[in-house]
Amino acid sequence: MLVDSHCHLDFPDFAEELDAVVGRATETGLGRMVTICTRVRKFEQVLAVAERFEPVFCSVGTHPHNAHEELDISTDEIVRLSKHPKVVAIGEAGLDYFYQKEHAAAQAEGLRNHIDAARKTGLPLVIHSRDADEDMIRILEEETGKGAFPAVLHCFSSGRKLAEKGIELGLYVSFSGILTFKNSTELRAIAADMPTDRVLVETDAPYLAPVPYRGKRNEPAYVAHTADVLAETMNKSTEEIHKITTDNFFRLFSKVPDPREKE
Repeated sequence: MLVDSHCHLDFPDFAEELDAVVGRATETGLGRMVTICTRVRKFEQVLAVAERFEPVFCSVGTHPHNAHEELDISTDEIVRLSKHPKVVAIGEAGLDYFYQKEHAAAQAEGLRNHIDAARKTGLPLVIHSRDADEDMIRILEEETGKGAFPAVLHCFSSGRKLAEKGIELGLYVSFSGILTFKNSTELRAIAADMPTDRVLVETDAPYLAPVPYRGKRNEPAYVAHTADVLAETMNKSTEEIHKITTDNFFRLFSKVPDPREKE
């Protein structure tokens, strides 16, 4: 069994064949998928996808690109929305200086609000971090000092210092199709040194399709290719990595029912 810990099934890219996309995922052995919210104001459409498919769950939160538009949404509102049985995570929230460094202050405020929601709910925070390693490390250290919270550095493509600091603070690290890219030697070296009890795999679909689908629309079924490369990178068998990443997922996303318990 495998799990796609981060995808965006509510995006228009999947609108015309969502049933087929979810069907292909389950046929390839995916037991669970988490479709991630990027705007609280569009949460209802994210939730609708999770409610439509038994193996799909969702998060609630605001992507850093949209943080400056949703600072009026309170932590209490995020907490309230998270009480739905299908909502299993907070976010994604974080810092992204690649496209929108001019909104850095709003992103930081939004991230801290989401950390507060993760603390209050006990649900894992899905952290987006791009070209912002030093500020991310500083905020994570400051906020952890106020009280621990569960979290994952999703679609990890940052530097070794952030990965190691995340592990030190108790976070998980999730790898996407980027791990399979030919020029991702440094990222694979970081992955090789991660503790096995802290690694996850994801697609971030419809983006970042792994080799051999690079350049095409990504979908949850393709997460197996990332798992294959992670297994090779960590010197594990495919079966071991499937079990390791699935066990880690259910430990972190503890609100998600584990279908293996029914067996």
